[in-house]
Amino acid sequence: MFEKIKQWLEAEGIDFRVVHHAPTHTSEESAAARGESLAVGGKAIVIKVDEGFKLFVLSASLKVDSSKIKARFGAKKLRFASAEELLELTGLVPGSVPPLGPPILTLDLFVDESIVRNDSIAFNAGSLTDSIIMTTKDYLRVAKPEVFAFSKSE
Repeated sequence: MFEKIKQWLEAEGIDFRVVHHAPTHTSEESAAARGESLAVGGKAIVIKVDEGFKLFVLSASLKVDSSKIKARFGAKKLRFASAEELLELTGLVPGSVPPLGPPILTLDLFVDESIVRNDSIAFNAGSLTDSIIMTTKDYLRVAKPEVFAFSKSE
């Protein structure tokens, strides 16, 4: 997955920085390993909205406001994907999911406004030991997400 992401970004002409680090399991560990602010981290979360899974990305310093997601989709039920569902949908373990929809992952991509407020985004790129840091402008251009507000403070 990491090589696939790198090759895709290179083919798109994107400048990015790779950081190889010890395995990280939390956003805080990832930010420390990258030497970046927690707010710059793009936390990618797979959520089941009614009957379908979608990929949501927000600043790692914030939490998901499920009421905003329910309102946006007119959904009755919302829950995080289990580790087993995540593996089945993406082939990845929790903490390694990149904030990328097609052509990297087959999930519809939604980005919180908190990402747009930062100049750059840093994320685990398909592994717990490899991160990518790039400008938010380039990220939004290639990822082509739908942007709306769905975060709240810790």
